Amino acid sequence: MPIGTVVNALAIILGSGLGILFHKELPQKIKAIIFEGIGLSIIVIGIQMALKVENLLPFIFSILIGGIIGEAVDLEKYLEDFSNFLKRKIGSENKRFSHGFLTASLLFCVGSMAILGSLNDGLRGDHSLLFTKSILDGFTSLALASTYGIGVLFSFIPILLYQGGITLLSVQLQGVLSNLLVAQLTAVGGVLILGMGLNFLGIKQIKITNLLPALVIVIILSLIFK
Repeated sequence: MPIGTVVNALAIILGSGLGILFHKELPQKIKAIIFEGIGLSIIVIGIQMALKVENLLPFIFSILIGGIIGEAVDLEKYLEDFSNFLKRKIGSENKRFSHGFLTASLLFCVGSMAILGSLNDGLRGDHSLLFTKSILDGFTSLALASTYGIGVLFSFIPILLYQGGITLLSVQLQGVLSNLLVAQLTAVGGVLILGMGLNFLGIKQIKITNLLPALVIVIILSLIFK
């Protein structure tokens, strides 16, 4: 059972709930500085992750091929449709529901802690990294939910599917996953995180969702180039 992921999801639910409950207590300028701080922090984390790349060729091609596949399929539209489905189901009138759901889902799922934490959970039964991530995500979801509302709370669903899937899959692939493969996966995740930071700061709006296939492509290419 992916215990670390379950705790992570609960932390997001709790943080989001508090953010929704106390959103009127936070002045707009405080929310603004929180988002600027998150944006800058995300950029630093993204750069740090991207620099872990071991082999540039599969790294570059995975982002290009993954982006082409994601854009052709238009993954962002599917995620938006799912977000709108959730919005209708709970009867929310919040105009920022979809934006909050998409932003939080990508922020919490695409990152080194999500990937490495889930791998540690599955390969070694070590939940410590995901427990640490849970604390960070709890506070971040509080800040996000205070601005975007209840859409942020439902980001726990992709977390359960994504991190839980990695944990369960890693158990089956213990002999395949190498340090090189994990480094390549982390580096690609870093590029996506960097893009999220640019979106947060309004520097450039990048369709991060449509780049997600790169995380699968880099595994395939890394195994081939190995």
